[in-house]
Amino acid sequence: MRDFVDGSAFNFEQGQRARKLFAAVVLAALDDAIADDKKYGNGPEQIARWARSRDGREVLSCAGIDPNERVVKGLMEFVSKGVRTSVALSREESERRQAAEDAEAA
Repeated sequence: MRDFVDGSAFNFEQGQRARKLFAAVVLAALDDAIADDKKYGNGPEQIARWARSRDGREVLSCAGIDPNERVVKGLMEFVSKGVRTSVALSREESERRQAAEDAEAA
């Protein structure tokens, strides 16, 4: 019984690592689309094409993201904002956005 639990915990941990790896691929695809948007002006279309492709759907699924049309629209909206993923995920950006929302509410 103990071996089964240890094996299950190990498999779960490996699955979590794989999910994080695929999430990093999604973030890289977003950054590439943002770069394309700044250079060519077609970033949202690029990320939508990728997310709707068979490979894109597979990567999104492996990252734990349901590859539906709502997700595609969200990815397109994120790319159109033009904020790189590293900046969007930073604490400073989160605090700045929260302060802006608080200022709008007041």
